[in-house]
Amino acid sequence: MSDISADGLAEGPRFVQRAFPHDLAGSVERITGYQENGQALHLAAEIAAMVVPLVISFSDPFEIALGRDPTADDRYASFTSGLYPGFVLINSTGASQCVQIDFTPLGAYRFFGMPMSEIAGSMVTLEDLNDRGILELRDRIAALNNWSARLDIVEEFVRQRIRSSDAVTSPILSAYETIVRRGGNIRVAEIAASLDWSRKHLNERFRELVGVGPKTVSRMIRFNNAVGIARSGTRHSWADVAYAAGYADQAHLTREFVEFSGSTPGRLSEPHHR
Repeated sequence: MSDISADGLAEGPRFVQRAFPHDLAGSVERITGYQENGQALHLAAEIAAMVVPLVISFSDPFEIALGRDPTADDRYASFTSGLYPGFVLINSTGASQCVQIDFTPLGAYRFFGMPMSEIAGSMVTLEDLNDRGILELRDRIAALNNWSARLDIVEEFVRQRIRSSDAVTSPILSAYETIVRRGGNIRVAEIAASLDWSRKHLNERFRELVGVGPKTVSRMIRFNNAVGIARSGTRHSWADVAYAAGYADQAHLTREFVEFSGSTPGRLSEPHHR
C-alpha cells in the first residue's frame, strides 16, 4: 500500500493523495481524495486541462458548468467529462466528498472502452454512462469511511481495467506523443503527412481516441505549457512566455488564455487561482 499524504486547512478542503502508481503511467495522471470541511466553492475555475476526470462522489453534489456560471440545474455528484477546450466553473456546498481519477486522454479511451468523442465537451453522470462496474465501485467506496481503503480499491479497479484493455498502439499514439513533445507547435498537415493520412482521416481518428481533433489538442497543450512557464517561479514578461510557448505574439497568447481559462494571463498565473 502506498503512502498517504493529506493537505488542507481545518476549515477548508482536504486533498488526500498517495505516491503515484508507476505501472499506471501514461494512462493516469493522479488519483485524489477530496473532502470539504465547511468552506464552499464559489465559481472556482478549472482551466482546459489535458485530462479526463472521473469523479466518484459520496456526499453533496457540485454545481458545474462548462464555459459559464453554473446554476441549480447543473448539479452533478458522480460524473465524467471528456476533453473540453474551455474553462469550467464550480460551486459546492462545503460538504462534498469524492475521489477523482484524472486519466490521460488515451488512458481514458482504454478505461472507458468507448469513443472519447461521445463524452468530449459534456458532463456525463454515471447513470448516463451506464457502466455497471463503475456504479458498483461507487457503492463500494461510499460504504467506507477510510481514505486509505477507498484509494486502495479505486487504484486496483483502475489497474485491472487498464490491464484488461488493449493498449493504444495505433499511429494516433505516435501522433499524440509528437504533439506533446513539440509543445503543441506542429501543423496538422505535417502530422497527417508523416502518417500518409488525409487530414480528414486524422481528425476522425483523433476524435475517436482522444475526443477532439489534433489542432485543438495542440492548442490545449501549448496553453498548458504557457501556464506552466508563467507559474514556474522564474520572472518572465508575457512577451517572453508567448515566445517560449510558441505563440505568434502576446496578443495571441492573451486570446488563448481568455478562451481556455476565462481569465487574463496575469490573473491565471497567480498561484492560488484554480
